[in-house]
Parts: sequence; structure tokens; C-alpha cells
Amino acid sequence: MTKTKVVGCSVKWAGKADSVKRNLEKLAAEPVSLGAADADVLKALRKNESGKVRLVNFWATWCAPCVAEFPELIGINRMYRQRDFEVVTVSLNRPDEEKNVLGFLKQKQASCKNLIFASADREKLINAFDPDWQGPVPYTVLIAPDGKVIYREIGSINPLVLKRAIVGALNVKEQR
Repeated sequence: MTKTKVVGCSVKWAGKADSVKRNLEKLAAEPVSLGAADADVLKALRKNESGKVRLVNFWATWCAPCVAEFPELIGINRMYRQRDFEVVTVSLNRPDEEKNVLGFLKQKQASCKNLIFASADREKLINAFDPDWQGPVPYTVLIAPDGKVIYREIGSINPLVLKRAIVGALNVKEQR
């Protein structure tokens, strides 16, 4: 009888409960911070000279779909961050709401790069990142290291479609 060897990651998680628990505790302990995003920061974010595939998600604490999809974005960050990939969240909340935004980010364990609009002039900041974007959130953009937009979604993301776009972009980058 011929046996086909199984190649891949072990799926025997029941025996690894302690290891999984330690990993989740380690992730929960990572620092969470919030920086200000003015027009220059947003232009640089869009240009993407990081050398990485960059996922940018614009959101707000007052946006129900944004809040609902946020855990999925944190999962995506954790899934791909060991490669040339980064997640950046940008809150459209007003600067005086920084404390509430940071509290939300800490609750969600958002240890990726997090920004908040540095001005109440949202239109100026929106135009600095993407003049074609009219401002609704959530708004998610996947940007290649050369600044090319690979994926764009106004409204809630489809996690599977987004993950496929990320993997495709990472594979292209790694083949160069």
C-alpha cells in the first residue's frame, strides 16, 4: 500500500493549548500607540516608500461597519507581519477624540501603526491621501512597494478577497 506524505503545518492544536495561550498573551502585551496624521504624513503613506506591501484602513469609532471589521484587520496584521507587510490604521475621528480612539485600539490589541487625523479639516486630509476618495468609511487600500494600488474597497472588506490580494502582492514582491 502506498502512502502519500502530508506536507504542511501541524493542525493538532488541542495538544498545543498552552503554547497558543502563551502566544495570545504575548500578542496582548504588545504596545499600542496612536500618532497624528497630517497631510504630509498621508501623502507619504499613500506613496509607500517603505519597501513593504502596505494595507491602509481608514475607519472611525462612530462607524459600525468599521468597528465590526476591525478584529479581522488585526488578524490579518498578525498573519502576515512576519513578511514584508504592514498594516496602518487611520482614524477619521477628530483630534480631540484621541483618548477614546486609543482606548479602542488598546482594547482590540492593535499593535500595528495607528494614526488619527491631525485636523478637523477632514476634506484636506482625505485629498492628501486620495483625491478620488469621497470620504466614506471604512475605506481600505492595499499598496505595493512601488505605490501602485493593488486593492481598494469602500465599505466593508471581504476578508478572503483581501487575503488573496495580500498573498499575491507578497509573492510578486518576493520573486523580484
